[in-house]
Amino acid sequence: MLSPWRSLLSPTAPPATEIRAPLRPPNRYLRSPLRSPPPRSVARTAPTLSATTTAVSSPPSPKKKVLVPIAMGTEEMEAVVLAGVLRRAGADVTLASVEDGLEVEASCGSRIVADTHIASCADQVFDLVALPGGMPGSVRLRDSDILQSITVRQAEEKRLYGAICAAPAVVLMPWGLHKRKKITCHPSFIGDLPTFRAVESNVQVSGELTTSRGPGTSFQFALSFVEQMFGPHAAEDVDRILMTQIDGDFERSAEVNELEWCIDRNPRVLIPIANGSEEMEIIILVDILRRANINVVLASVEKSPGIVGSQRMKIVADKSITSASNSKYDLIILPGGTAGVERLHRSRILKKLLKEQKQAGRMYGGVCSSLKVLQLQGLLEDKIVAACPAVANELTCKIVERSNNVIDGNLITGKGIGTVVDFALGIIRKFFGHGRAKSVANGIVFEYPKS
Repeated sequence: MLSPWRSLLSPTAPPATEIRAPLRPPNRYLRSPLRSPPPRSVARTAPTLSATTTAVSSPPSPKKKVLVPIAMGTEEMEAVVLAGVLRRAGADVTLASVEDGLEVEASCGSRIVADTHIASCADQVFDLVALPGGMPGSVRLRDSDILQSITVRQAEEKRLYGAICAAPAVVLMPWGLHKRKKITCHPSFIGDLPTFRAVESNVQVSGELTTSRGPGTSFQFALSFVEQMFGPHAAEDVDRILMTQIDGDFERSAEVNELEWCIDRNPRVLIPIANGSEEMEIIILVDILRRANINVVLASVEKSPGIVGSQRMKIVADKSITSASNSKYDLIILPGGTAGVERLHRSRILKKLLKEQKQAGRMYGGVCSSLKVLQLQGLLEDKIVAACPAVANELTCKIVERSNNVIDGNLITGKGIGTVVDFALGIIRKFFGHGRAKSVANGIVFEYPKS
């Protein structure tokens, strides 16, 4: 049984200057052609009075309860972002399997362990039931009689429910839960929706029902629920920590000291993970890179292949770090998460792999607080990076403060959770070119630059 892991939410640090280089004069900041995304697209129809309305002068309400069901073939990025964002907002989120066992293999091969079975949720009352998409995961959710009963009751009692990607068309429509509602879904399924009810906004709020388009809109979908349950200020606070929104003066990505990443086969990428690693960063990386046919290996530095992430989600690695060390990798990427980073740093095998990676001139990188491990291994010397404000003051290298991701030769770095989609697409672009990256972005419904 996997041991629990307590997560600590890092406070938001004050903004830093554009480039900080404490040991030498700063280089000229090089802007990349990537542009900032447009404001979040959220469409709303007139809400109806629901049971979620808070009474004036009422005593503090109990923790909001959220159900996120998962199945074999569920879209892992959608499920994990939903659970991760809502847990950060303070919700009591239950990941429930509709399969016979708790461990499910998601659509891009990630193995996630649910908190419980859907049967144990049958008699519970939830403030929100949110269905991730993915195929055949959506079909398997649709075929769960218990989940159908829970969700139908949720709609009848005017409590919040929602679905993303394939789920609005594949799950909600057969259950009749789309009637008299404006609704959106993944472009591949939009033709299955009633024409006069279908919309193409990234997030569509229609009374108690909220729908969204795909993995690339997962953060918007989850933050919409934070706003509906906890208010706009709570959504803004969580969004600020996640860094999903970009100021108009910020670049999504920048490249300096350009170097070709030439691989004559499908690249091999290693992602080491530990108890306390940030599961949203892990799953987004795995999900997006595997869509480009990159061979991604998740390796646990713990004694068990299973780890418990910073938001208490259980992920099962493909192999141990010991087993993984028998192979060479074109790229090693370290996820963040304060407690996880500390445990990654204790791994002698990982340190050896990183040292060999540098000596061989192969690619490496990290997100958020994992840059501290790279620095301690001497991998950031004479490098330019993007860094989370919470760790920027602990780094001695040059920092591009107005870019969320930076590629410097054979190094790629990212600020944090909300920048990882662009981070992963940047890896695909370096290995395969702009066309492959744009194709993957279109598939997950994420805006990507035209050139």
